[in-house]
Amino acid sequence: MAHKLKKMQSITASNYFIHFGQNGYNKLNSFLKEKNYSKIFILVDSNTNEFCLSSFLPVLETENPVEIIEIEAGEETKNIDTCVELWNILIELEGDRKSLIINIGGGVISDIGGFVASTFKRGIDFINIPTTLLAMVDASIGGKNGIDLGNLKNQIGTITNPQMIVIDSNYLSTLPKNEMRSGLAEMLKHGLIFDYQYWNEFKNLEQKNFQDFDQLIHRSVEIKNEIVSQDLTENGIRKALNFGHTIGHAIESYFLVNENKKTLLHGEAIAAGMIIEAFISNKLNLISSEELAEINYIISDLFEKININVEDIKPIMNLLIHDKKNECGKVQFALLKNIGHFAINQSAENSLIEEAFHYYLL
Repeated sequence: MAHKLKKMQSITASNYFIHFGQNGYNKLNSFLKEKNYSKIFILVDSNTNEFCLSSFLPVLETENPVEIIEIEAGEETKNIDTCVELWNILIELEGDRKSLIINIGGGVISDIGGFVASTFKRGIDFINIPTTLLAMVDASIGGKNGIDLGNLKNQIGTITNPQMIVIDSNYLSTLPKNEMRSGLAEMLKHGLIFDYQYWNEFKNLEQKNFQDFDQLIHRSVEIKNEIVSQDLTENGIRKALNFGHTIGHAIESYFLVNENKKTLLHGEAIAAGMIIEAFISNKLNLISSEELAEINYIISDLFEKININVEDIKPIMNLLIHDKKNECGKVQFALLKNIGHFAINQSAENSLIEEAFHYYLL
């Protein structure tokens, strides 16, 4: 392994810490004692209430009042209606500006929990405890939170940092295999845009043990944090984290509202988006044909092809105009500039984007 660590060292983010394992719970309990919040709200979904809460509550040490709030699991609940319900519940349970929300769950919980916290009474503190691989390496880090608007992902939100993040890989034992794969997509992305050596670690993934995987998680968090810390508001380098997401989000949105399509996990859509955007990178002479073939091979080995038909391409492309990176009506891509490097603010003609979809369908 290239990034061996004797201990899972805490990572310093812009104005908070990312802690790991038992050390994370020790830090959490010390923090709660110091802050002495008026009330602690624990936000879970139907999955984390069943599979994760029983592991978390015994390690939580606090004399402050604790209330557990549960929402339904799934992207479909990440909307303004759920937020209104949660704000009303916080009011009913006498939440005030000295309250804390602890978000225990995957990306939907950290997204909506962070958004509700950052807007309730103009902002209360929150802590993220991610329980999915996707949330550990991506969704819970960087201060982005928010909700979907209809079928358009993450259109409403804020950039507000948590007080801390606690990453405990033991929660991953509760995850189905497809959810684990979903998180892998973001880890692959981190290697592709920032660290060629890290990308290489995924070429023999079946040979890794659990300790190795903990180190892969830690390095993935390091990469995202290093990028985010340089560009908190996404005006420059942070856009690189959107590699695979311009196309991927459009695919995900299309499948979310199309009754004839199976709803995709985020990572499944992003995996397809990375192959398609790698093709665009190649056609713009940013990566070699050999690099494109390598990317296609590694990702296709880990992810099954999504069932996209030729007639789906145009409606998916129509959704690109809503991407948050767009400027002056032009679709903006974050592409690769060789494996391990990125090129932001790239544009591509519709004919090239369509050609890239056909490459994926081969």
